[in-house]
Amino acid sequence: MSKLIIIAGATATGKSDLAVEVARELSAEIISADSMQLYRGMDIGTAKLTPEDRRGIPHHLLDVVDVKDDVSVSWYQEIARSKIDELQNQGKNVVVVGGTGLYIKAILDDLNFPDTDPEVREKLNLEATKIGGDAMHERLSKLDPAAGLAIPKENVRRVVRALEVIEITGKPFTAVLPRVDSSKYPDAMQFGLAMDRETLDVRIDNRVLRMWDLGFEDEVESLINNGLLEGRTAQAAIGYSQIVRMKHGEFDSAFAREDTARATRQYARRQETWFSKDLRITWLSATSNLSERTDSVLQAILKS
Repeated sequence: MSKLIIIAGATATGKSDLAVEVARELSAEIISADSMQLYRGMDIGTAKLTPEDRRGIPHHLLDVVDVKDDVSVSWYQEIARSKIDELQNQGKNVVVVGGTGLYIKAILDDLNFPDTDPEVREKLNLEATKIGGDAMHERLSKLDPAAGLAIPKENVRRVVRALEVIEITGKPFTAVLPRVDSSKYPDAMQFGLAMDRETLDVRIDNRVLRMWDLGFEDEVESLINNGLLEGRTAQAAIGYSQIVRMKHGEFDSAFAREDTARATRQYARRQETWFSKDLRITWLSATSNLSERTDSVLQAILKS
């Protein structure tokens, strides 16, 4: 029977490298559960593995939409599940890897996505323009603390969507999230990479410095020329939004880099909190060497 393995955790914990090693051992293919790696050209700022680093393992749901386009969790659920089913029907093992907790939950669990109300959506968008994304996120965190943890404040589109659901249904946005026993893939095995915060903060800071060294500013400039500012989701990504604001003259490159590191550290905290609530996850030390982590996953699979 084909295996479905999930590898989750905060940013910069080494999920992608572990996924490649596990996939090599299982002759599996990889599906990304990263909401920003979906976008073509968003490579440096999302730490997308290069083709060489993928080591010949097929990767799916990378580079599938343009930066001017917006996508939804329900859209992702449909295409991710379709790809998993397609691969498993071919007898292939599948490794899902990413740090977007709601995407992973959408794969595994039967989320119910309420209809949209154009009038409510427009009202909230106008409000977001008037008072700013931070204030909207603060409101969401008060109405639904779990949604506040799951949705980055930089992603104003998703904040607005969550507030829209709350206004339409009168229930918290996360009330649509199911019980654990409603999983579409009950035999899926989930693994998470954990790291102490001090070490993770250093890794995040180093990653951001490397992003700038690799030409992150040039990447964003190229994406702006390809329509980045036409879409709400992509331009709200951490790092990209900072450079866009820098190019609009709000601050200099050094501040953009520092603010990117700060926002990434905050995002990692939210990821940790989100994943810590899922009791299906088996946690591994992200500071152990790659071969040890790979062996831990493979041994757990053999015992299942």
